[in-house]
Amino acid sequence: MIRHTHFRDTGHILCVALLGLLLTTASCTAPHHRLQDGVWRAELTLSDGKQAPFLFDVRHAATDTAILTLINGEERVPLTGIRYVADTVIIPIEAYDAEIQARVSGYSLSGYFIKKYIENDAGVPFRAQRGDVPRFAPPASPATVTIDGRDVLFVNGKRDTVRNVGIFATDNHIVTGTILANSGDLRFFEGAVTGTGVQLSAFSGLTPYLIELDFTGNDTFEGALYTARGKTAFVGRRNARAALADVYSLTKLKRGFDRLGFILPDAEGRLISLDDARYQGKVVIVSVLGTWCPNCLDEAAYLSQWYRENKDRGVEILGLAFERKDDAAYAHAAINRLKAQYGVDYDILFAGKAGGDALAKVLPEIDKLAGYPTTFFIDRKGKVAKIHTGFSGPATGVFYEAWQAAFNALVDELLSKHV
Repeated sequence: MIRHTHFRDTGHILCVALLGLLLTTASCTAPHHRLQDGVWRAELTLSDGKQAPFLFDVRHAATDTAILTLINGEERVPLTGIRYVADTVIIPIEAYDAEIQARVSGYSLSGYFIKKYIENDAGVPFRAQRGDVPRFAPPASPATVTIDGRDVLFVNGKRDTVRNVGIFATDNHIVTGTILANSGDLRFFEGAVTGTGVQLSAFSGLTPYLIELDFTGNDTFEGALYTARGKTAFVGRRNARAALADVYSLTKLKRGFDRLGFILPDAEGRLISLDDARYQGKVVIVSVLGTWCPNCLDEAAYLSQWYRENKDRGVEILGLAFERKDDAAYAHAAINRLKAQYGVDYDILFAGKAGGDALAKVLPEIDKLAGYPTTFFIDRKGKVAKIHTGFSGPATGVFYEAWQAAFNALVDELLSKHV
């Protein structure tokens, strides 16, 4: 198997060298070393030796090209561009500049999930076995208490810390739902009831998650969220009114500012600003995003369709993308992938590297950025009317529905006010 173009199995050096150049499935790749159609169960190794299980489905088209689809509850994430080098399959996850490299042995896979944007990433151990088996094995005696409904979660068990909201549902001992933070949700989780609580996992191509919790009463529980980097403990209590902080209060303009003054080049080098004729006298939605951010992708999926249906009403959308690298070619390639994937036909400008000083240079008017995405609503006079932090996506159910209603009501209100 290969990792970062380093070959471990010297017995395949000649074959690997040839196929590394050709990137084809011919010559040294035998059927035994190809992905087999069907449902697979996979695991990624997390902190404390925990395993985050997930399911994926493999289907080959008539052209013999494979599509691998990640499965998380209702979520489906198709992965294409799969290729082989000797006995190794390389599964690109283009949206997050990552890939899975695994040795194929019949109905088994073993290898690593690698984040390509990290230099010399050691990778997260990965393994998979073909077979339509449950994500989690069903317990002999499932717990009678459920986690259904809405809960408030206190990170690290301290009630004075940032609180998050969990929203889950159980059907025949299968549990689905998500966790919301002020910056957005953790997207689609799927799991099962255990003998004492619930276990859930998720992997949509970026960060693998595992949640294990035990009930401590009819309305209380405690547990932990595991990632490849660490473990976060929490306690929870059922609360039908659980909610986050006011998402319009987390990001603010500095005193003395009422508009955004950025000027950035597009992919062709043309300078773009809110003073351009295209935006004059219109309501403008400015989304600060990153193509690496799952919640930003959820927002882009919504905004792209919404824009097609509403752009003739006197509204425009403009994206400012802060990317993993301060490299225009790298950034524009990532932006173009996002636009193609979601059919985005409004401009998304490369604004600089996320986490660096680019944010302060491009948006000096704001006091801080509380999370990605952050969405600015600009009125017809070019003034910032409201700033929304985070995005509650489709996995959040009622929160997603509430966000859509509030979004449309705000845009309608701004459109009703003439210059």
